[in-house]
Amino acid sequence: MCGAGAVGSRAARQLASSAEVSSVVLIDRATERAEAVARSLGPLAVHAPSAGWPWPDAVLADADVLIVAAPIVGGLTSLAPSRVANAVGLDVVRAALTAGVAVVAVADGITEVEALLDLDAEARRAGVPIVVGAGMAPGLTDVLALHAAAAFDEVEEVHVAKAGTGGPACASQHHRALGEEAVDWRDGTWIRRPGGSGRELCWFPDPVGGRDCYRAGLADARLLMPAFPGVRRVTARVAATRRDRLTAALPMLRRPHPEGGVGAVRVEVRGRRGGRSDTAVLGAIDRLGVAAGAVAAVSALWAVTGRLGQPRAAGLASLVDEPGVFLAELARRGVKAAAFEGADPG
Repeated sequence: MCGAGAVGSRAARQLASSAEVSSVVLIDRATERAEAVARSLGPLAVHAPSAGWPWPDAVLADADVLIVAAPIVGGLTSLAPSRVANAVGLDVVRAALTAGVAVVAVADGITEVEALLDLDAEARRAGVPIVVGAGMAPGLTDVLALHAAAAFDEVEEVHVAKAGTGGPACASQHHRALGEEAVDWRDGTWIRRPGGSGRELCWFPDPVGGRDCYRAGLADARLLMPAFPGVRRVTARVAATRRDRLTAALPMLRRPHPEGGVGAVRVEVRGRRGGRSDTAVLGAIDRLGVAAGAVAAVSALWAVTGRLGQPRAAGLASLVDEPGVFLAELARRGVKAAAFEGADPG
């Protein structure tokens, strides 16, 4: 486990409680944090010294899967300086592939996601998967979209929205994304639009309810589009306030809270079934750090047991063959999804 923050610590806890797991090794730039998390998980978990950050090669030699719950930087990047300081390089992912170790990355920035997807050929040669974007959104939203799509004869549109943030790294990414160019898929081409534009009122499960959501530099469409051949539109939005939008181009005015609160995701799939147009809406609500950690942990277990199909670098929508089973496992771990019935209020 590389990174023991809000998401990494939750993923480690999920793994430590899994019968299939014999040991969990944690490492974080803040050695005392990794040590505290390992101690809280009992004898199954240990921490590795941060000397040689981000990952001692000796640990990979005995590992089956590497979860990267920290920002990833490789080549040109738009990561903020604070995120670069805590980031790991693509060399860590390549070292895992060389060792035959599967990789699960929680990364959700466009630059990070595209850098990981570019390792597809290397993942195929190594015979292990790189799960890209294994958090709440992208991640859980990918599986929800795949599950909803199973009821359609043809999927025409997929729209994702997210409200809330996980830990500090997630809050920083949310802040930065609102000031970045959004990338949507529309009629066979990528369309770029200003971040903070395209306001849309989206309804999430209670108690989050209705929130104004906007375009932002989100990687969801990049991961979802390949999973739905022929899809016409794929978009992603994030809930934001007026202050969020006005300050997106500035450094964060205050330090993010170490533990994100309750958030929610919404996935809307439009298409045709039974010869007519139809729409399905699925959602989930939870503390985002907790939910993202559970998604990362289940992804890691599925990667190790060969349940993610052919080895490659892709998002969960392209890797999971049984979305209902994946969601059932998440529900067993406390992360539950729900279908929206009826018309949106308003």
